Amino acid sequence: MPDEPLFLIAIAAIGRGLFRYRSELAPLTTALVLGIASVWLHHAHAYAWPWVSLATVAATLAAGLRGLPWGIKRTEERVYAAIASAAAGAWLSAATAYGPGSGPLFMVLVLGTVVLAVPWWTHRRRRARVKVDRVIHAWPDIAEAIGLTGSRIRSAVVDTWGWRARMSLRPGQTVADVIAHVPAIESALGTRPGAVRVEQDPAHAGRFVMRVLAADPHAGAIPWPGPTARSLADPIELGVFEDATTVRVPLQRRHALIGGTTDSGKSGVLNVILGNLAACPDVVLWGIDLKGGMELRPWAPCLARLATTPAEATRLLADAVAVLEARAHASSRDNSRVWQPTAAAPALVIVIDEYAELADTAPEAVAHAESIARRGRAVAVDLLAATQRPTQKAMGGGALRSQMSVRVCLRVRERRDVDLILDKGLLAAGWHAHTLDAPGKFYVLADGHTQPRRARAYLVTDDHVSATAARYSSTRPDLDPLSQAAIDHTTTPIEPSEIIDPHSTVDPDRTLLSALEQAPDDGLAVPELMRITGMRRTWIYDRLQVHAAAGRARQVARGRWRA
Repeated sequence: MPDEPLFLIAIAAIGRGLFRYRSELAPLTTALVLGIASVWLHHAHAYAWPWVSLATVAATLAAGLRGLPWGIKRTEERVYAAIASAAAGAWLSAATAYGPGSGPLFMVLVLGTVVLAVPWWTHRRRRARVKVDRVIHAWPDIAEAIGLTGSRIRSAVVDTWGWRARMSLRPGQTVADVIAHVPAIESALGTRPGAVRVEQDPAHAGRFVMRVLAADPHAGAIPWPGPTARSLADPIELGVFEDATTVRVPLQRRHALIGGTTDSGKSGVLNVILGNLAACPDVVLWGIDLKGGMELRPWAPCLARLATTPAEATRLLADAVAVLEARAHASSRDNSRVWQPTAAAPALVIVIDEYAELADTAPEAVAHAESIARRGRAVAVDLLAATQRPTQKAMGGGALRSQMSVRVCLRVRERRDVDLILDKGLLAAGWHAHTLDAPGKFYVLADGHTQPRRARAYLVTDDHVSATAARYSSTRPDLDPLSQAAIDHTTTPIEPSEIIDPHSTVDPDRTLLSALEQAPDDGLAVPELMRITGMRRTWIYDRLQVHAAAGRARQVARGRWRA
């Protein structure tokens, strides 16, 4: 007030300044408290110095080993807390016994305060906490300037990468309003572009979480820890969110779509998924790669079939439809609603790299893929499609995309591609995949992942692929007899003249070699070779291994052989 004494105004100003800079002044405040306490203890309880020493030891151990009472987790912060506790306690013990002004104790307090204050003043987290406190104090003015008048910060926490705040909006405001103002928020807070994240509170439409990243937690690649799934029922770990939590996506009885422009990391995400599926004994993997097998061929030891031409892709998907229909018929006959994958009756997952190429060159294959997308989930015949060009034509006018319940969107070239890969309207809701700035960064839309949270996929190297494929190639399952019989029924039959009588004197080994020499490009399946030679499965496998070792036969895909 204008009529207040100047002295009171000065006291109030000093008080506000001391409160505002209370974090910076903490070392000096601590030294002052130690000095006052030592004066009182020395005059009233000088004999208590052993108890002060015991309390010092306890405080030092608590701070160094457990980070108590502040809940410190980082090792370097615990070391600093332990050193500061030990130094303060040792000085207080000595000052209690001899007096704070005795000998060099006063100078030790001054010098110790200065030495320990330097790391305190320069510590990043403390400075971040100070900055957050100032943002909280200034938020009403910031909110008014950027068009979010009435919003307020309910609480704020400093973390490893920056800070996050729980916010509330005034009635009538929505999170969509906040997302539209994100660039203005970044400008008002003085952050780098792309540092602010906004997440809807699922429990309240008028609240949200704002994260401000002082540093990019995904600036570097994150090495793949190896497969964690041991069954298709286990969620696949794709990578890590910006808060260090793991991205876990369920794939059982779900179709998945991975989209992203060139060099966005699409192959990396695909390799993470394949690496986990290869370790699952209840999954048979088929692959379609119309780039000559360039992407999927390293996984060939774990793929039961690999199609590299439009004709092969069409035949593969037609066989998958046959499997689907056979399983559906069996489920209907047994009155069961779903096909439960097991090692004896595994799921069938078809991986299609660059789906847009398939749409351009094999329209009949696309029709089969759409049929699988519509009917395959209940009988565990699933699609995993990856594409660089998520056009309406490539995705069947949306018919195929609508069946994909798992969507992974990496960096896209155009903003509209976000809605094509994820879903209509998600670009406006904050899924800004066009701003992703490094390979492997992605958004995921799936069960349990309905908020636009950035993540980065694990980095899978060529060595990882080779080692994983070699490790699990010998444990890959075969299709169940029902499914295999459905495929055999659709396969081009062998002429009766080529089938020998098991009781005849014809050499079955010579017949086997003849059949392999006349086999089509994608080879003959073991059941076909059994039918041609009239021999048992174990005999077929033994002879195939002998001929493969001698260079007379080779495995085209898992379970399919030719000369």
